[in-house]
Amino acid sequence: MTEATAAPAEKTLFGHPPKLFILFATEMWERFGYYGMRAILLLYLTKHFLFEQKEGVAIYTAYVSLVYLTPLIGGLVADKVLGSRNAVKLGAVFMAIGYFMLSFGGPQTTESIVYRGQTYPVVAAAAGDEDASARYLQTPDGARLKIGPAPTGGIALAGDSQTSGLPSVLPEGSYEKQVNRDAGFMFLALLALAIVIVGNGFFKPNISTMVGDLYTAGDKRRDAAFTIFYMGINTGSLLGQILLPNLRAAFGFSIPFLAAAIAMTIGLIIAVVTDKTMSKYGSPPDAEKLRRPAVLGLPLGWLVVLLAMISVAPVYFLMANDPGVGKAVLAMTPEGLRPFIQKSPLVGWLLMGGGTLAFLTLLGFSVMKLKGVERERMIVALTLTFFSIFFWALFEQAGTSLTLFADQNTDRHILGWNMPPEQAHFFNPLFIVTLAPLFSMMWAWLAKRGLEPSAPVKFAFGLMLAGAGFLVLVFGTNYASSTALVGVQWLALTYFIHTIGEMLVSPVGLSMITRLSVQRLVGLMMGAWFLSSAMAQYLGGIIAQFMASETIGGKVLDPHVSMQKSVEVFTKIGFVAIGVGVLLLLLSPVLQRWMHQGKTVTGEPDTPDAAPAQNGT
Repeated sequence: MTEATAAPAEKTLFGHPPKLFILFATEMWERFGYYGMRAILLLYLTKHFLFEQKEGVAIYTAYVSLVYLTPLIGGLVADKVLGSRNAVKLGAVFMAIGYFMLSFGGPQTTESIVYRGQTYPVVAAAAGDEDASARYLQTPDGARLKIGPAPTGGIALAGDSQTSGLPSVLPEGSYEKQVNRDAGFMFLALLALAIVIVGNGFFKPNISTMVGDLYTAGDKRRDAAFTIFYMGINTGSLLGQILLPNLRAAFGFSIPFLAAAIAMTIGLIIAVVTDKTMSKYGSPPDAEKLRRPAVLGLPLGWLVVLLAMISVAPVYFLMANDPGVGKAVLAMTPEGLRPFIQKSPLVGWLLMGGGTLAFLTLLGFSVMKLKGVERERMIVALTLTFFSIFFWALFEQAGTSLTLFADQNTDRHILGWNMPPEQAHFFNPLFIVTLAPLFSMMWAWLAKRGLEPSAPVKFAFGLMLAGAGFLVLVFGTNYASSTALVGVQWLALTYFIHTIGEMLVSPVGLSMITRLSVQRLVGLMMGAWFLSSAMAQYLGGIIAQFMASETIGGKVLDPHVSMQKSVEVFTKIGFVAIGVGVLLLLLSPVLQRWMHQGKTVTGEPDTPDAAPAQNGT
């Protein structure tokens, strides 16, 4: 080939195709909205809609569990029908609509105390009050009685209560709380979350697929490309978890949800404007087939969109209260778990029952149908996937119990600034962005010397660090103030330890699945990995339920009681996690031997676990 007819050199930006940075920007804005919105979601449920903490955690858990489950379906639809590029755009549309809908939260839910047939509204502190977080009982004559915990249980009222015929203490059981929640806006909020869940199912698995499509199988730039891409994930996550909590503290909940919607819209615009540029990547398997009529003259592509819209209904149903199913299973449920089962029974039974059945089926298939190296590798993959459930159940306490701890038991004053409680979420992406390059260099240095730990050892230490993080926070409660507040540095240290644990588990997971699974079962095993993440979210919700405390008007009644509950549960799960990690460490020599590193059985030769850490699984 002459110089005149030679193919033009590929244009690059920092050594990579410019298209990588299109995907980087799209993902960054999507993660900005997703993680920022998720940071404030539990407080939205417990402070705006005034759900009790157990109820709020149940709804939050159902949401995040389904968020991790729907990518299985979205990825399959993209592979068989839509193509990754179309799936990403469809998912972005759904998510933007969902966030916009969340911004219409309606009026602040109000709460009243009913005592001896008389209703007394609960009101927040007035501007200028010394205790801005206080809650008061409003009497008919205009008096405000400060609500506090009674030593013997119930509510103590501070102020001249006798002028209104109220005693200074309302014993437990002598009153009831009446929440005046707008059913229409509550329906809108749950519907919005269902729409976001469906959209995430299309978006999450397919934009990563497009990154891989930019490079040929042997391109050495692939790992570096995913490092850049995951920096987009964590940059968006960090910015969203810094900005949205502060917007919430300053303007209420509507503005941060609107900001999430705008961010997702920016990501959608980027995807649409660059559609022609990206036309060679993430294309549908048969583009012409999408345009042909499929059912009742409706083109196949639009039929998929219609089915996606219809699927919002069952997702909403799974998140909403279903008392019929709750009653059917209530008799079989331990008493401590009954409130959780009653709130979202189907999600729990489908995830835990279906997940257990899936794992037992895969394990039985591996033992009975596979032989030699294939069988042993599959057993290792299933074992590590099982242990990962414990890690993510503890790590994802960030969205539930750790958020509540930050709200009610943490002194968040830093140099004159009172950090919003959900702002604590930003510690994780901050530490990831800071530490990930150091870990990458460390693994490379150890690998050259043959000292890099195996995947089972990394998982084991990740589990032990997850437990250690909670024990550190328990230790910090020894230095709590008289008002049951712990310094924010203890919470930051917990996130730091958990982040190190995440970097030992998260980068290994997907790499482990692709390397150890039998080639014909890689897709199924990838589904099992995502299913395990959904199960972990649900299990984490059950754990958080045991730390829920009574609230009045969205404020915990007794912070000392909430701290005591947190200490008890954090101590238990801390030691259990360390014990499970030690068990896995003892099993690691056998598991490492069964990995058969260096042997090529299912296709590609083994490669080190060098993938970068990302925020979440």
